[in-house]
Amino acid sequence: MRITALVAASSLLFLFARSPQERTVTDPQTVVSQKNDAAKPIPIEDLYFTRSVSGASWSPDGKEIVFTTNLTGRFNLWKVSSDGGWPLQLVQSDDRQQRPVWSPDGKWILWQQDHGGDEMYDLFAIPAGGGATINLTNTPATSESAPLFSEDSKQLAFASKRKEDPSNDVAVLDLTTKQIRSLTHETSGDRNWQPFAWSADGKAIYANRGNIIGTDGDIYRIDAATGAAENLTAHSDNRQLDGAALSPDGKTILAGSDEKGGYRNVALLDIATKKLRWVTDLQWEADPDGFSPDGKWLTYVVNEDGRQDIYLAPAGGAGQKLPLPPGINVPSVTPSAFSPDGRRLLVAHQSATTPGDFWVYDIGSGKTTQLTHSALVALDAAARPETQLVHYKSFDGTIISALMWVPFNLERNGKNPAVVVPHGGPTGQTTESFSRQSAALVTRGFIVIAPNVRGSTGYGQAFQKMNVKDLGGGDLQDEVWATKFLVATGFVDPKKIGITGGSYGGYMTLMAIGKVPDVFAAAVSQYGIVDWYTMLQHEDPLLQEYEKSLLGDPVKDKAIYEAASPIKYLGNAKAPLLVLQGENDIRVPKEEAEQVVSILEKNGRTVDSHFYPAEGHGFVKRENQIDATRRTVAWLEKYLK
Repeated sequence: MRITALVAASSLLFLFARSPQERTVTDPQTVVSQKNDAAKPIPIEDLYFTRSVSGASWSPDGKEIVFTTNLTGRFNLWKVSSDGGWPLQLVQSDDRQQRPVWSPDGKWILWQQDHGGDEMYDLFAIPAGGGATINLTNTPATSESAPLFSEDSKQLAFASKRKEDPSNDVAVLDLTTKQIRSLTHETSGDRNWQPFAWSADGKAIYANRGNIIGTDGDIYRIDAATGAAENLTAHSDNRQLDGAALSPDGKTILAGSDEKGGYRNVALLDIATKKLRWVTDLQWEADPDGFSPDGKWLTYVVNEDGRQDIYLAPAGGAGQKLPLPPGINVPSVTPSAFSPDGRRLLVAHQSATTPGDFWVYDIGSGKTTQLTHSALVALDAAARPETQLVHYKSFDGTIISALMWVPFNLERNGKNPAVVVPHGGPTGQTTESFSRQSAALVTRGFIVIAPNVRGSTGYGQAFQKMNVKDLGGGDLQDEVWATKFLVATGFVDPKKIGITGGSYGGYMTLMAIGKVPDVFAAAVSQYGIVDWYTMLQHEDPLLQEYEKSLLGDPVKDKAIYEAASPIKYLGNAKAPLLVLQGENDIRVPKEEAEQVVSILEKNGRTVDSHFYPAEGHGFVKRENQIDATRRTVAWLEKYLK
């Protein structure tokens, strides 16, 4: 399929500044509601029977691709010809399977799999041609993730974390003896290890060691036999350095760093001299990806205000953007997006109106072919409004970017309902990806706005750090000022604005209804934090360190923890609240949701809840995804319409 027509279908008002500093405030009156006589609500089932795809790997001969999809309602392993066709299911399980990788000798496919969403992963293998599944680690008290094969297919490097530990370490599995050796032994609770490459001779592993919020880190070379580690990017100032790939000749690492003024850029690290040579010089976020098999080309991704594009560059030269449709374009492939012969790239594409699929880009011809087709025919034919990117000033003059979805055929009469959707994280970002919940809401008459408030990634380290020790402060005000922008468009009734989000977005939802009780008329909190102190008691140790990095020491900074906890304000809540929660969530444990419901019931407030068994942080089973969105839509329709 040629790409020209698709590229032309750019989203409304999606006009980019050259950097975050050049964003200009949007006139609310320029926000539009398109006319469409065919507009109607999209059935929620159609949104979720439309499949999702993720994590892929080329076969060594380049003829097949293994990937994860929920074609059956569960995220399992499938493979497909790299020329296209109907995929073949390799493994069937009720538990989610992630990050498949093909062994270099072509004999095996590996992946990671947890138990009911508990994020305690084991590593599994299956013969590439099909056969019995083998649990390679089978360690209920230790999580193993992100496996990487050595070139001879005899060893696996991976991240290993015991349940009671706060940090990931680097470990190696000998596939002949089935013995596991830990190479690192992290003693600093706020540091994590992640391997990203083997040397060609199998004698060294390259890994990143950094803090959990991604503001300080280094690249290491580890002796695979002894565990001796050499820091290749030692520094004294607070900056992030991390590697993504090793060049085929073993001399250069493709790396990411925020050394340039706190803005993430791509660089080449010369291993011998330990010097950086910059590939990009941007103030938008740039992330390294990988090298071609011959080392002559490299790829990286640039995130401009929530839209992501892949760049192909000669090693050390200027990059050219791949001609893919607008939206989110990323290499979602282990270990490299390049085909084994270096002639093609496997990439993942999605947008606000297009669900995720894999595409193959032919480097020689410039042609792009869609490999998978996830959308139901009914969804392909359904009318969906395009994204509108807006910018507004918050209470202190800080410019905030937000994505908006405006229903078709609205009158600018100040009578329409709207929903604010804070993202998770807080070190995260809402991007122009396919949101099933937003599609369900906007095609039912709700304007949806998703702000990237202070603390979000994608706008530089200074912006990301703006909510440290101020959670639920300035970032909440950024959400409140999104409602002011909504009203200023002339479309929205200020008494018909709701709020819903998951994880940190669920936390913001709870803070909003308690701390600013007159702003939001209805709310749905999905696995949201209510008390940072009870979180410390019940959450995973790694997440405890993440919490401390944002709020400080729980003893010395007691006042900060208390001020940032929704439990302090929930007594003021007026908005009807729906609470949705996974029972196996290790990030925001179910005790948080139980507290919320108990407090509001005692205060005589309108509250309802639903807990999903065998689900973790986010709902991955199709029937639960459908149920959660049905409940969310019904709740907001009841109290905002």
